[in-house]
Amino acid sequence: MLEQLLISASFYIPELLSILLMCFLLMAEASHSMENEHGSRDKIYGLGIIGLLVILGACIFNFTKAPTAVFYNAVIIDPFSTLVKIIMVLGTLGSVYLSRSSKDIYTNLKSEFMIMSVGVLIGGMLLASANNMLTLYLGIETLSILSYVMTSLKRDDATSAEAGIKYALYGGLTAGVMLFGMSHIYGQLGTIQFAEMVTKLSALEGQSFVVLMISFLMFFTGIGYKISCFPFHMWSPDVYQGAPIPVTSFFSIVPKMAGIAVLIRVSMIFFGTGSAIAVTWIGLLHVIAAMTMTVGNVTAIGQSSVKRLLAFSSIGHVGVMMLGVVVLNEVGVQAILFYGIVYMFMTLAAFYITSHLSDMYGTDTQDVFKGLIYKHPLMAIVMVGVLFSLAGVPPFSGFVAKFNIFSVIIEKKYYGLAIIAALNSVISLYYYMRLAKTIIFGEADSEEKVPGFTGLNQTIIFVMFVPVLVLGVFWESIMNISGYAKIFIR
Repeated sequence: MLEQLLISASFYIPELLSILLMCFLLMAEASHSMENEHGSRDKIYGLGIIGLLVILGACIFNFTKAPTAVFYNAVIIDPFSTLVKIIMVLGTLGSVYLSRSSKDIYTNLKSEFMIMSVGVLIGGMLLASANNMLTLYLGIETLSILSYVMTSLKRDDATSAEAGIKYALYGGLTAGVMLFGMSHIYGQLGTIQFAEMVTKLSALEGQSFVVLMISFLMFFTGIGYKISCFPFHMWSPDVYQGAPIPVTSFFSIVPKMAGIAVLIRVSMIFFGTGSAIAVTWIGLLHVIAAMTMTVGNVTAIGQSSVKRLLAFSSIGHVGVMMLGVVVLNEVGVQAILFYGIVYMFMTLAAFYITSHLSDMYGTDTQDVFKGLIYKHPLMAIVMVGVLFSLAGVPPFSGFVAKFNIFSVIIEKKYYGLAIIAALNSVISLYYYMRLAKTIIFGEADSEEKVPGFTGLNQTIIFVMFVPVLVLGVFWESIMNISGYAKIFIR
């Protein structure tokens, strides 16, 4: 037994390193010197960044390993989950670095933000590799509980406190509904292991079959809430606006990618056949994907707050990624993973620029972008490029990402979904270009430079923008990597 656990642990290095990093950061924060608080916190930040880079290296090393099931088949380590973890670690690195200079997080809470980010990352990693219902639920709860606290980091801000309460209430409700559905699934199938559950699905009929379909719908509630798809998206705009910007950027990447990963795995494992329950699940995803895109993009039109605009925009992008799930094949998974990589870089660049402007003006309305082209031309060009990419305009990588998704659904002859997705792209182009117009043609209230746009910060933002531009042209290598990231079913 001990030998088997040690063998399993040898495949679980990134997660174990994340746990060790979190524990180390907790001890460092609890014991840092109050006499030289600023220097101590710098050291903690430096160690945290180094730790995340080591975790990233461990994930990259794992990517080439053969797929395997560990810890008594409770966790799957395969190229698919590992690539999702790489995206989540990069998103965590970007958000942690942003928090260092952001004024949106109180100075004495910056270390706490980093510690909780690593904790959420651990939950996301567990969720991406979950191979039974218990592991899946533990991953969601580990990810969620710390997220509620992160939302309320601005304790003196009523908006942040309200956002945290809403997030916790919605999260508690959906977690309860999900757990209730999971308990019925276990009652019908007598096992929590995914592979064993699949073999028993075909034997069900009559009343048991109906109960199981309803139970899977309840199970979807928890996943849908985590990725903020319709109709579980209501929390997202309030949380995005109330939370500090580094937290918002973090939520846009890590929890969403973890949720998308588990949705893909569950759909591929349970519903890759033509059974009646599979038809019900895929029909549900059709409707939810179409509604998620439409609600997200239409509601984004009237937003003056850039954080709320990006929140509704992210809902629309989740809808697009869900299109890759409904095809239930490896090509769809490949398209989603490429989309996730591109979306990470676009989101980080957009939030970095928004954060520095918000720090200067104390607000995140679109007016703070007025005249940016004259004060900081490079940042204006980057932001406009990111907006074009988010809208799916060539030659940016966002166009290739959307094109890949559209290709797989058209190949499956889901023409109705393709038309809805195309119309939503046109809608999104309107509100993205409205912000771009403000950046280029808006008249600034003053010629004062933005303090946050130092040479180093502008360089980092531009480096994040490079993949947004380059992957629109040289995209084949990343698509090949995404194609290698196959799901292992056992």
